[in-house]
Amino acid sequence: MQAERRSRRAGRVLLVDAAQRVLLFRGSDPTHPDVHYWFTPGGGLDDGETTAQAAARELYEETGLAVPAAELGPAVHSEVALFSFAGVAYRQEQDFYLVRVPEWHVDTSGFDEVERRWVHAHHWWSVRELRETGELLYPADIVAVLDGAGVGPC
Repeated sequence: MQAERRSRRAGRVLLVDAAQRVLLFRGSDPTHPDVHYWFTPGGGLDDGETTAQAAARELYEETGLAVPAAELGPAVHSEVALFSFAGVAYRQEQDFYLVRVPEWHVDTSGFDEVERRWVHAHHWWSVRELRETGELLYPADIVAVLDGAGVGPC
């Protein structure tokens, strides 16, 4: 019998620089520490938050970039993600917001304890790199998501 998934909502950010590269973090799961994957900044909602508010808060905590939720605009992509972390299965409804910056030097000093332990790196990816990589990416269709958000190849 399969365990029931914990439902949650999340706000995520496609942070894109002037070179049309998107920021992704490299992480792993405590139950599978040798399996690495890349994912966008963002996370679950705190009580009373909208997905835009969560996206803005998480963007600041994870990168040091402060963008008011009201300035994020509408979500450019929404999906349901099924995943597990630390032995807990999740069904996560998530909205993605596009944020463009000329450039940004990522500041991870706002990471919480779990992020400090299980997020190992960050990288600015070009669309071409994303198409060619064999790395595990979340969302798996990130190239199509970026294309739908108007982020062109570089």
